[in-house]
Amino acid sequence: MLSRFYGVSPRAWRRVLMWTALGPLICAAICVVFVWFNFRDLPPGDLRRVIITAFILPLIIAAPLFFLHSLKLRELAIANHKLNDLASLDSLTGCLNRRTFQTRVEKWLHGSAEGAFLIMDADYFKAINDTYGHERGDEALRVIASAIRSVVRPEDICGRIGGEEFGVYLSHATVPIAVELAERLRAAVSAATFVPYHGAENLRLTMSVGCAVHSRATTYAELFAVADDELYVAKEQGRDRVRVATLEEGFEARAMPRLRQANQNRPPR
Repeated sequence: MLSRFYGVSPRAWRRVLMWTALGPLICAAICVVFVWFNFRDLPPGDLRRVIITAFILPLIIAAPLFFLHSLKLRELAIANHKLNDLASLDSLTGCLNRRTFQTRVEKWLHGSAEGAFLIMDADYFKAINDTYGHERGDEALRVIASAIRSVVRPEDICGRIGGEEFGVYLSHATVPIAVELAERLRAAVSAATFVPYHGAENLRLTMSVGCAVHSRATTYAELFAVADDELYVAKEQGRDRVRVATLEEGFEARAMPRLRQANQNRPPR
């Protein structure tokens, strides 16, 4: 019941109550030791009364203070957690925002030499905005984000990196795993329910997916460039499909001319 008023979870309440009990007991124990050490020469009856007083007073005074202090610390922790969420999450979809997504992927790349980077782009999304309005376009993005989260593993990283673009980093993913998960992501979006207006039939959403798989040390920029290139190849080949490329030693020297040429003739999304 208390959690309704303060927004504190039952587990947090147990911690607050634990410190409310332990804190005064510790204070009382310190007071008793202090009194005994300084007044141990008093007559036994007087010493007993002083020790009892030294034990009871801290319990009476410190208990409400520890309760309020512990409660305020929990409320502060909750507020900080909410602020961190606001700073790191995309407010529309609930996925990581671009900055946080990139930061977490780069952090992962420092300690791992194997994984896959996916860029997923909604097909013909401008037509949805133009036909049904931006509000329904926002709802389509929420549907897509929910479909993506239903597939990714707990250890994967998922974020919204552009208007209708989502990024997913698959940790410890080989080519077969990356292909399987990418196809599952594409299929989940395709199977998602999106009704553009009341009484309308379900409008099928589709995604094109570009994937870069690495088995060596690499950078976010390199993975992004390769995955982005594969995404546009998927667009050229008809959309609603997955394209995968692997990184090899010396790949950048061979791939960059092709990347520049592909970027000059990118099709509309």
